Amino acid sequence: MINIDYSNRTPIYEQIINEIERFVTLGIYKPKQKIESVRELASNLGINPNTVKKAYDELERRNVITTISTKGTFIADDIKSVTNLKIGEKISIIRNEIAELEKLRNIKR
Repeated sequence: MINIDYSNRTPIYEQIINEIERFVTLGIYKPKQKIESVRELASNLGINPNTVKKAYDELERRNVITTISTKGTFIADDIKSVTNLKIGEKISIIRNEIAELEKLRNIKR
């Protein structure tokens, strides 16, 4: 289930994008798996459907999901690029944290 932090300064649609990409990366969502419709997700999260639509539009642009008229919304067939991008982002965050910690260690000496 997608979790939204309403006190977070990150816009809700970006949180939805991040959660779905995270689920794809972790293998929770598999290729060709059907996911909740815009209305279903909006109802479950208690948010405006336009917010979910904005997130889904961006996910489609990134080739994470595909929407088939009258059939539903599905995780894309090829998710390697999404997985590689997310892993790269996490590695970059970790490297930045390590660099910051090393600076702090050098200051204390």
